[in-house]
Amino acid sequence: MTGKRNRQRFTLTSAPRSRRSETSTPVEDAWWLKPLSECQTALGAGCDGLSSKEARHRLRISGPNTFQDSPKRSLLVQFLTRFKNPLVIVLLVASTISLLTQEIAGFAIINIIVILSVTLDFIQEYRAERAAEHLREMVAVHATVMRDGHARTVAVKNIVPGDLVLLAAGNLVPADGRVIEARNLFVNQSILTGEPYPVEKQPGEITSSETDLQNARNALFMGTAVTSGAAKMLVCRTGNNTAVGQIAEYVGRQKAPTAFELGTRRFGLMIMRLTFFLVLFVLLVNALFHRPLLESLLFAIALAVGLTPELLPMVVTVTLSRGALRMAGKKVIVKRLASIQNLGSMDVLCTDKTGTLTEARIRLAQHLDALGHDSGRVLQLAYLNSHFTSGFRNPLDAAVLEHQQIDVTAWKKIDEIPFDFERRRVSVLLDDGGSRILVAKGAPEDILRSSTRYEVSSGSVCELNPAALESLQTQYEALGEEGLKVLGVAWREIARDRDLAAMDDEKNLVFAGFVAFYDPPKRSAAAALAALAGSHVVLKIVTGDSEQVAKHLCQQLGITVTGVLKGVQIAAMDDSALQAGVESVNLFCRVTPGQKSRIIQALRARGHVVGYLGDGINDAPPLHSADVGLSVDSAVDVAKDAADMILLKHDLIVLHDGVMEGRRTFANIMKYILMGTSSNFGNMFSMAGASLFLPFLPTQILLNNILYDISEVAIPLDSVDAEAIEKPRHWDTDFIRNFMVVIGAVSSIFDFLTFYVLLKIMHADMALFQTGWFVESLATQVLVIFVIRTRGSPFASHPHPLLATTSITVVVLAALLPFISIGAYFGFVQLPVLFYLILGGMVVAYLLLVQQVKKFFYLRLAPS
Repeated sequence: MTGKRNRQRFTLTSAPRSRRSETSTPVEDAWWLKPLSECQTALGAGCDGLSSKEARHRLRISGPNTFQDSPKRSLLVQFLTRFKNPLVIVLLVASTISLLTQEIAGFAIINIIVILSVTLDFIQEYRAERAAEHLREMVAVHATVMRDGHARTVAVKNIVPGDLVLLAAGNLVPADGRVIEARNLFVNQSILTGEPYPVEKQPGEITSSETDLQNARNALFMGTAVTSGAAKMLVCRTGNNTAVGQIAEYVGRQKAPTAFELGTRRFGLMIMRLTFFLVLFVLLVNALFHRPLLESLLFAIALAVGLTPELLPMVVTVTLSRGALRMAGKKVIVKRLASIQNLGSMDVLCTDKTGTLTEARIRLAQHLDALGHDSGRVLQLAYLNSHFTSGFRNPLDAAVLEHQQIDVTAWKKIDEIPFDFERRRVSVLLDDGGSRILVAKGAPEDILRSSTRYEVSSGSVCELNPAALESLQTQYEALGEEGLKVLGVAWREIARDRDLAAMDDEKNLVFAGFVAFYDPPKRSAAAALAALAGSHVVLKIVTGDSEQVAKHLCQQLGITVTGVLKGVQIAAMDDSALQAGVESVNLFCRVTPGQKSRIIQALRARGHVVGYLGDGINDAPPLHSADVGLSVDSAVDVAKDAADMILLKHDLIVLHDGVMEGRRTFANIMKYILMGTSSNFGNMFSMAGASLFLPFLPTQILLNNILYDISEVAIPLDSVDAEAIEKPRHWDTDFIRNFMVVIGAVSSIFDFLTFYVLLKIMHADMALFQTGWFVESLATQVLVIFVIRTRGSPFASHPHPLLATTSITVVVLAALLPFISIGAYFGFVQLPVLFYLILGGMVVAYLLLVQQVKKFFYLRLAPS
């Protein structure tokens, strides 16, 4: 076979390994639907495998059977990109200005805050790389392949399309491929599909046109585990072209900005615009009055610094860190600080089923006779079959044996008819010293087809007529609709002189009944989901399992199904149609990892803050796409690495606790933003207007700003009203802007009233005017903290003692500065007692007016 001919034939996986779109799925090209002969021809595969020379040639074409990362930026570039945030840019400009005005303390404080914030974000960028690394470790290091006509052990990375791989129980599948030969082959592929039960795999063609990975009964997928049997597989896909490889490629990408990151970015842009227009306004006005350009520029810059909430990165970091510590005490590990706020803002929780809502441990649920009654006889027969079956016991056998201990010492195994795909059952020939019986257990339809009689609880045996057969089939279907995996159990007597069992002995069986299995829900799941619903978080189940199983779980958890979408339906929808459908649907079944991500993205496009809870490889893409990814400590490594939070305690109620903690965190962050922006805007606007008549000293403005920031450092510790955490709240830049303008206008009114008192009643000179403004400005903007920090009455909501202490201390210090020596350094002069009396009345009036305006604002202008 020449190299040219190889390249012509080698078409199944030779496409460039380029980055796929965000909505790509591992089943876009359902190669398992193609005839096997076509696959073999395209791959140039023979019955003896590839030659070593041909394998080396193909390895050069397809590349190693590993997951290739996307090109990575250097560490320096990754670090510098964190400075693109508009608020960070404003703060860096403010720090530069502080340096130019010789405000060294302000320069140092701002830069320390920025560097700490940027560094914390930078560290988080390694998580996606770790997720891809763990995916590499999920596959076997070596595998057995046919090379040069002989079975050889080769490194998995050297497997190429066209190789023939030999598999046995306990092996991990090293690539994606078609089943050529199989014997009793069962594979656990729950990490990809979410199916809790091992699935049968066998050679042959699939006539269905459905491209769901779950329907690929003739194909094996990289990273899945062979639980029993043996097989020969033709490798069709390797590396990034495999189903799990596409997942690795997806989670290795940079995570899209979350709701919290988008909110802070919009807020930063708003502050940047306000700062620009304020500086421009002051410069133009001062130019009209022919004031010195340098002096005007310094004053404008000082106003810009005063308008900027310098402590926001620090407040956010400290508040989130405190939330992370509190959540760690409740057995929740926070890997990404911003995810705490996203969890609090989450209004939709999407969750996988297996392992998150369920225990991912199959249990025997029912053992019923032909009349549908509980039957110890059926359990005994099933137990005997499972106990004496040789070889690897599948999870269903294990569930039977764990359900109840039955004494089998009186029984002796004589022979066995192993499972195969034609019969779909396993039979054992047993002797108890008095009789010899054959016990069969397998697919109900095949067991019924081989039965001519049925047994009832009284021990009597009846003819299996059409009416009885229809009744049994109805019972079987009803069990399936309840989400149960069902097996049939039957028996027949065998002559005592028979020491070998034959397939002909599986005819004329006596049908005993059904054994039904299920994956039980976690004990804490129902209470946790009810608590989340009570906190206005909508639940949507997104699973690779069947509709019947998922509906049964919903019934057990008390979830009302409002709509169902299946993977095949989602595949036929464009993004717009999916966005319209996701609102009303709360159950998504038979979905692929890529479709799970599309669902998350559709919900986010509708304005929702979305959380995702999952624990398998198939959950890595949606965990990566969600605003906040949640996993459990028993999850596969890639899911834990893709997640933002890990639940260490197998009690989902901690998820609700985390939501409440996230809301408390967000509420305190918003307190700082609302207080800082409204007070800063009001004061800076007043000074900009008053500068038309009297100048202000930049040093006084910066001192005012630093003292105000000090008064608010305890906000991360503050208590939060129950109303603030009742429902999820999102970043709303319009709301912040409106609050800033409305409350800031009230602040400006009292600033101008103070200007009037100083100029008209006190006949103040420039120094007295500047001193009076400083004391009034700081007193009003600090004390209003106690009004703004709550939506209700400030007397009903008590602040944290440290917040009260720092605030009162700053106000007292501002009042005393004119009378101490350091005050002279800032240009302050002593104020008359009359000013303090008038100021006391104005402060009380100001706080009362702000309270009334605040109530009106929340009643008429704020979102509910």
